[in-house]
Amino acid sequence: MHALRIPGTSLSQAIDMQLILEERLRGFDEVDKIVSKIGTADVATDPMPPNVADTFIFIKERSEWPDPLKTKSQLVEEIKAVMLTYPGNKFEFTQPIEMRFNELISGVRADLAVKVFGDDLETLLGIAKQIETVLEGIPGAADIQVEQATGLPVLSVHPNREALARYGLSMADVQEVVSASVGGYVAGQIFEGDRRFDIVVRLPDDLRDNVKAIGRLPIPLPDNIRDEDEDALSSVPLSELAVLEVTIGPNQISRENGKRRVVVTANVRGRDLGSFVKDIQKAVGDNVVVAPGYWISYGGTFEQLISASERLRLVVPAALLLIFGLLYTLFGSSRDVWIVSSGIPLALTGGVVALWLRDIPFSISAAVGFIALSGVAVLNGVVMISFIKSLLEAGKPFQEAIKEGALSRLRPVLMTALVASLGFVPMALNVGIGSEVQRPLATVVIGGIISSTLLTLLVLPVLYSLWGKKAAKKASKPVIVAGE
Repeated sequence: MHALRIPGTSLSQAIDMQLILEERLRGFDEVDKIVSKIGTADVATDPMPPNVADTFIFIKERSEWPDPLKTKSQLVEEIKAVMLTYPGNKFEFTQPIEMRFNELISGVRADLAVKVFGDDLETLLGIAKQIETVLEGIPGAADIQVEQATGLPVLSVHPNREALARYGLSMADVQEVVSASVGGYVAGQIFEGDRRFDIVVRLPDDLRDNVKAIGRLPIPLPDNIRDEDEDALSSVPLSELAVLEVTIGPNQISRENGKRRVVVTANVRGRDLGSFVKDIQKAVGDNVVVAPGYWISYGGTFEQLISASERLRLVVPAALLLIFGLLYTLFGSSRDVWIVSSGIPLALTGGVVALWLRDIPFSISAAVGFIALSGVAVLNGVVMISFIKSLLEAGKPFQEAIKEGALSRLRPVLMTALVASLGFVPMALNVGIGSEVQRPLATVVIGGIISSTLLTLLVLPVLYSLWGKKAAKKASKPVIVAGE
């Protein structure tokens, strides 16, 4: 659980808020222990400000859950509903390894990132707020966040040039005093054996947070003014020379390819990423006004989806061509190849229906399941057609060979289908670690095998009786040898 708080939140305040969240998280029976990380470690591989906390929630074994059939997504929704009742926090829910890989690949932690590029930070944030509003209306969008680019309290000192000229002071005189008082000034060093430490002079913490106290800082007047008038003041308060105010400044300025960038992130739940991104692109194009010189791009896991889809465009045709080639070498007839391959469309239909019945969105793992399903569907067709052809070669009449082949191959076809489908049942029912990959693949294979088995047992003999007769006659034509 990635907890984000208002920029400028002190470390002590962030720790107190985090302890409250952890205490509530321990109230969930499924939670084993919690480890939180705030700020930047000594080895700054993951630098974070004090207002951001990584909360690692360790889950108990599923056998220890009150409801072992509860899915992880349901548990996340329950935790999120409780956490949102605590003010001053925003949350993102993800997996640690998934989050790190997203950061390495696309630079963001979430499934989808809408990146806004331009020059002016306020304009970028205005466009990002429009995109956030659009995302909130898209079904499936969760954990919507706008990058915390502003919100950091900043002490601004605006010098009065006329007052500086009246006292004979320069901008550098004011800057030196303010810098030394608030930021600190190295006045010397102290040695302890071989170690040495800087001696830093600055105001105490309680005064550095007090704008009125900073306004009372004495600014030394030039020596020539004090020499001309012995009664002249030796210094003047900073408030007489400048206007001090606390304003909201930039929290961070991110860049990509040399351009300023603000990111709107969102996770996807309950639907597939591809259609989700298409809906967002259409909604952003229709409702978001982008100023000239600014543009929008999309990143995150969506980039991996695009690359995987491009690979599948090559892998799927190659797999089908390989299957057709092997079938042709087996039967030596393109007609038989197309009859056997007719099991693939109905198998794919069964896989789609199974996904729809279980309300599982289409994913890359489901696409891999369709590829595996094509091979299983063809295998059942090969078993039946090969046996029918062997009966024809033995001299059986055409219709009788088809009927006997369909009846005698019932048991082998069912055994092939049951072995393939039952082996995927544990994966289809899995709700633990890795279930988001296993369930779509297994669901597709089981649903497709059921439909393809029905095709093999019922439809395939009919198709062969309609289209295979010509090939059978050609195969059974007597061969005349010279001299006989």
